[in-house]
Amino acid sequence: MTESLEDGRVVVVGAGLAGGSATVALREGGFRGPIVLIGQEPGVPFGRPPLSKTYLRGEEPLTGWYVKPGEWFEQNGVELRTGANVVAIDTNVRQVLLAGGKAVSFDKLLLCTGARSRRLQVPGANLPGVHYLRTIADCDAIRSEALAGRRAVVVGMGFIGSEVAASLCQIGLRVTTVLSGRTPLAAVLGDEVGAALGDIHRSHGVNLLTDSQVVAFEGSHKLERVVTAGGARLDCDLAVVGVGVEPRLDALKGTPLNLANGILVDERCRTNVPNVYAAGDVANHLHPLFGRLRVEHYNNAEKQGRAAARSMLGDARPYAAIHTFWSDQFEHKLEYVGFARKWDEFVIRGNLESRRFLGFYLSRGIIRAAVGLNRGGDPELDEKSELYACMQLVQGRAQPAPAALSDERVDLQSLLASADSQPGGSVGDRA
Repeated sequence: MTESLEDGRVVVVGAGLAGGSATVALREGGFRGPIVLIGQEPGVPFGRPPLSKTYLRGEEPLTGWYVKPGEWFEQNGVELRTGANVVAIDTNVRQVLLAGGKAVSFDKLLLCTGARSRRLQVPGANLPGVHYLRTIADCDAIRSEALAGRRAVVVGMGFIGSEVAASLCQIGLRVTTVLSGRTPLAAVLGDEVGAALGDIHRSHGVNLLTDSQVVAFEGSHKLERVVTAGGARLDCDLAVVGVGVEPRLDALKGTPLNLANGILVDERCRTNVPNVYAAGDVANHLHPLFGRLRVEHYNNAEKQGRAAARSMLGDARPYAAIHTFWSDQFEHKLEYVGFARKWDEFVIRGNLESRRFLGFYLSRGIIRAAVGLNRGGDPELDEKSELYACMQLVQGRAQPAPAALSDERVDLQSLLASADSQPGGSVGDRA
């Protein structure tokens, strides 16, 4: 399985969660050749979820989120180059060019360049006090200003915006959010779940300005207020902008790699260029169940990084993991399995007002995704949880009657058994 890499050098560009996980998987898979892991940020690869939650609030260090401790890389013969900026890649001569002119040769290349925060292009966007959140340095800058009693404006209520708004409120700041839609996270979860999350934020004192946009930041020497399209002028001490991310593709311009909303890869994380792979936030991958998509969540970065490593080692199995993610906002836990950007029916099990429910996203009768708020447990860890059963239903393309999905008396496992008995084999067989 490792013959093609026995004497070759692997270069991993991007020392985040995907790149770090791939590096570990290469060693665990038996590869003993040289590995160079190149990262722009200082420090070892780690998972970013605490940056908008526990680390931002000063409740948890990042050490528990390291892919491996720093000494692991040295002990396992991995050359970890941090603070290094890749400016170009030549796939013909198989070289990665670093800022300063140094070139690193490779036999196989894994691109885990990740994503960067989208920037607002409005007057005053560069004023001190206007923050984005992607790196440890970003988070530390926010923490230094996020003092109890201060006023903060959060722009955007996707996952980063929603979690940051909750964390700043928990620290003791007075928080106003500006969002373009009617509810938080509507594009991912729909307006019904979004409305429940909005009510949670309001109940904790967050002021939500919906159907609104920021048109300017104002201040003489630092941020003093945020101006919206509707004419609101929001006095504040700091602002955090969370309006999405975009894949980092700068170093790939001029290469023969197929690029479209990221780096196009097949079901084995392979690009169109031999011996070049991609994983994580930057990879627009072909999933056996969901088709082509790019996913920007922790669980995908960790799993796809490892899957790319296995593919580099000759494993022919497709990356077919069912996508999952979670979000903590105040005392509430949200879990999601599957992938659905469009659906024609949304079925609730439980009660939206109680803030404890499951929701199922159906397209033509097929369960494409499910969400749980304060219910269901971790589908990655607990095989007895409701969300684990939901994940199996998604994987099996189950088509239960909506009435059965909404009925608390119907065990989800029984729906799974029913799906298994349908023509086409077991849930696992049809992944």
